[in-house]
Amino acid sequence: MKVLMVLTSHDQLGDTGHKTGFWLEEFASPYYVFRDAGAEITLASPKGGQPPLDPKSDAPDFQTAATERFQKDEAAQQALANTLPLGEVSADDFDAVFYPGGHGPLWDLAESEVSRALIETFFQAGKPVAAVCHAPGVFRHTLGSDGKPLVSGKQVTGFSNSEEAAVELTDVVPFLVEDMLKGNGGIYSKGDDWQSHVVKDGLLITGQNPASSEGTAEALLQLLR
Repeated sequence: MKVLMVLTSHDQLGDTGHKTGFWLEEFASPYYVFRDAGAEITLASPKGGQPPLDPKSDAPDFQTAATERFQKDEAAQQALANTLPLGEVSADDFDAVFYPGGHGPLWDLAESEVSRALIETFFQAGKPVAAVCHAPGVFRHTLGSDGKPLVSGKQVTGFSNSEEAAVELTDVVPFLVEDMLKGNGGIYSKGDDWQSHVVKDGLLITGQNPASSEGTAEALLQLLR
């Protein structure tokens, strides 16, 4: 069982002067779900190397058992520091792909032709694709075999407008995940803010927020099994 995890390389939060990147819990929790299940994990990002960590996700309030495990795991830290450039990976080599969130993906992965083609190839090959929190933003330009947006007519979720408003970044992000998914024809649903909500529709698995990261990874594992 080979799982590709794709992280952002983008570290600027719009024009705010603040840093962003990937959200630690949304990487660490799925990483250990996959690893504990015996999966072989490959990490990639648009630029390769060390992806930027959203500094807020390293704050004490956001630590979980998975993030604490990661802080003590030198092998995992080493793997994260040496992600492959996304352009060097092939969907043929993996059974599934997982996109952790954080605000970073809204700027780079959502607009990446390489990422778009990779996702479309996974789907065409009948392999599952999962994304959590802001990472469903990667479906902004992806198309299905019918030429329609990949999420069109599919049950989906992602970081909600109310959650974006709560973190006061509605006017900072390049687009709102909820609005984009709906605009692309997705059948969007959400749970309560900050509570786990995972949606599966065929090969597509999406999670709403950081609390959904473990459940999203477990849903992907169920498909692989």
